[in-house]
Amino acid sequence: MTRETPRRLVLSTLVSLNGVISEPLKWAGPYFGPGSAAASLAALRDCSAMLMGRRTYEIFSRQWPATPGEYAAQLNALRKYVFSGTLRDPQWTNTAVLGDDVVETVAALKREAGGDLIVYGHGRLGRTLTGAGLVDELTMTVVPVIVPEGEPFSCEGDAGSSWELISAAPGADPGLVSLRYRPARG
Repeated sequence: MTRETPRRLVLSTLVSLNGVISEPLKWAGPYFGPGSAAASLAALRDCSAMLMGRRTYEIFSRQWPATPGEYAAQLNALRKYVFSGTLRDPQWTNTAVLGDDVVETVAALKREAGGDLIVYGHGRLGRTLTGAGLVDELTMTVVPVIVPEGEPFSCEGDAGSSWELISAAPGADPGLVSLRYRPARG
């Protein structure tokens, strides 16, 4: 998808009822069915690139290249940018490794024409982009589980920010809640 206006940066994350975001493969899977798959595919189709850190790249690059299906095909074809000071030779199709200057590089990518840029999760990269004011939309899917331990959505040292609710609705599959926010104005 290409548009005339600058790209939007969408940060999309899964979060447990108690605010944990780490290792969603261990706790979110039972809640994702056909509705979530269709919604995720529709969101990917609005994107022209995915941004990720090295850890996310390592997880995704092991899982998705060999996975069949329309979602995997869309993800594999998508342009991917990895921010890492250690990754040198990415093997996943359409992947470029960018240096550590995340804020300036992402600001430049947003000025280019094209579809949305998407970031999955809210790890170090997501927190950096949020703190720099580069995130245009925050999409959270709340999964109805309490995870006993793990990285919380907000970590000590995060820059504070305010958000306006765009929409709140039942998720695409039973039990999920979909929340969409944009940065608060003024």
